[in-house]
Amino acid sequence: MRIQIDQKSLAHKISIVQKGISSRTTLQILDGILLETVNGMLKLTSTDLEIGIETYVKCNIIEEGSIVVSSRIFGEIIKKLPESTITIIVEENNINIKCEGSEFNILGNGAHEYPELPTIINQNSFSMPKDLFKSAIRQTVFATTQDETRPILSGVLLEIVDGIGSFVALDGYRLALRSIPINSHEDLKIVIPGRALSELNKILDDDEEEFTITIAPGHIIFNIGDTLMSSRLLEGQFLNYKDIIRKDHKTNIVVNKKAFQDSLERASLLAKEEKANLVKLNVIDDQVIIKSNSEIGNVYEEISSRHEGETVNIAFNSKYIIEGIKVIDTEEIELNFMGSLNPCIIKPVGDDNFTYLVLPVRLAQEDY
Repeated sequence: MRIQIDQKSLAHKISIVQKGISSRTTLQILDGILLETVNGMLKLTSTDLEIGIETYVKCNIIEEGSIVVSSRIFGEIIKKLPESTITIIVEENNINIKCEGSEFNILGNGAHEYPELPTIINQNSFSMPKDLFKSAIRQTVFATTQDETRPILSGVLLEIVDGIGSFVALDGYRLALRSIPINSHEDLKIVIPGRALSELNKILDDDEEEFTITIAPGHIIFNIGDTLMSSRLLEGQFLNYKDIIRKDHKTNIVVNKKAFQDSLERASLLAKEEKANLVKLNVIDDQVIIKSNSEIGNVYEEISSRHEGETVNIAFNSKYIIEGIKVIDTEEIELNFMGSLNPCIIKPVGDDNFTYLVLPVRLAQEDY
């Protein structure tokens, strides 16, 4: 293989394809990127056997060929080279990289050793704006579990019914639900690995341009122009999230989102000293009092609210409540309570497309 390629373009594509490489792989070949000349372009491929990424970049092909090269070493070299034309020459398993006054010689592996990505027959496809999909990922993927004993909860459920897509993530302590319109003629229910969505979020541009999503048995494919990302789907029964979200409430308050988040973050500074990250809320009249105490001290915060219903004393893991509030974009948020032992439901004021539910921590009444 002998090609000439622009440094900046290649560095950008390497940064995309590196997102398909897992740090936990036991197969050495999967630490590499497959480079091959295809239809007058350089194709870069990576996979960890769960996620696969293919991306194409323009180049001048003098001689066709292919090689597998270490993702880390190749990426570092290309990133550090001058913004100029790079010449890459492959002879057997040796890679020669030249750019202006720099020259590297590194060892690669034969392309025949690299696993092939699954060939997926086109099944159900639909398109949607990148920025809308990105916001749905941002508002849900953080609530997936890291607990490997419950793999189904490490993914985000995508349920499409009558043109409305519901993205749902839950980990046993909180639930995030985001609904968006999806132009799909078929109803479906799949669970996409959280890691795949997190990496996709880094690749997608934040614009209104549409991209294509294809669902095939056991797989999902995201087509982003000159980049294709595929992922295995998670198998198993996702929890019935609709039964968890109650419609009846005894207490409803509306608070300024920023003021509430800032107060919680300050209270959590001491909460972090304890394992439970505990913050206590007293919802009374038109005030929310936030308290936290640990061995090194205590904190008292007070913010105003619009209040309807009963007084509530409730406690939360500060991490779970703050993470849910952070992804809300409206100026005000609404909190609904059904006593101190039932989940709190948080929604943006004036926006019914996002719901966040967080379980309280049980405390004796005198601990408030």
